[in-house]
Amino acid sequence: MNVHDPGPPGDSGLTVRDLAVSYGPVTALRGISLEVPRGSVVTVLGGNGAGKSTLLRAISGTLRFHRGGITAGEIGFGRARLSGAATSAVVAHGVVQVPEGRKIFARMTVEENLRAGALGARDRRSASESRERVLTLFPVLAERARQRAGLLSGGEQQMLAIGRALMARPKLLLLDEPTLGLAPMMAARIADTVREINAQGTTVLLVEQNAALALSLASHAYVLEVGEVVLSGPAAELAESDEVRRRYLGIGDDRDEAPLAGAAPARPALSRWSA
Repeated sequence: MNVHDPGPPGDSGLTVRDLAVSYGPVTALRGISLEVPRGSVVTVLGGNGAGKSTLLRAISGTLRFHRGGITAGEIGFGRARLSGAATSAVVAHGVVQVPEGRKIFARMTVEENLRAGALGARDRRSASESRERVLTLFPVLAERARQRAGLLSGGEQQMLAIGRALMARPKLLLLDEPTLGLAPMMAARIADTVREINAQGTTVLLVEQNAALALSLASHAYVLEVGEVVLSGPAAELAESDEVRRRYLGIGDDRDEAPLAGAAPARPALSRWSA
């Protein structure tokens, strides 16, 4: 595991180099570098405010909708340069985001939401094939096709949000907290779906606060802290890291001594992690 390791070698579908992002005078990301090889699942971990969602917004071209902007660095996907590109151009290159909080069209039906996701489809056949794929992954959406999306359960809404993104036939799917607020059983179903989507050939960049789940899905992981990459490496290695286990998996170090009665609890070390 290395600090600022650019990531695993191989065919890099997505490359981010020295990325900096600001919201007005506030710097949200600085010096971010990472790679997402084609066909892989890569995860980004970090606490609230670490910059995870900002990273996905920078990649998907949606920063401008949040009054943010890229101030330095490059983002590429294959031979395409994504940094500074309009959201429509990013989608045209095969990069599609499922935002945190689902952001479905609540007053529209399930079917209408799916059709909205296929607006950029090349032809009717392409849209029909995408719809068939989505309904195979999520049979419940076929059952709810004429129902208003806002009446779906939280888990069903997340399925719809992912399904709508898949209608655009993405090469790279950006998932922002897909299990947030879901019951454990539903979160497990979403995780199985992510595995299936990846097995079908779609590359996935996953932002997820459920670190145990994320590390079980990914081959490689990055940890953000206050807008910087502080740790990266193979997901299996990070899952065994004492620091990651303590901060994100809720597993303490058995070697730690119990505090004396009446003593103030020790503060966690917040210094930059070393390799």
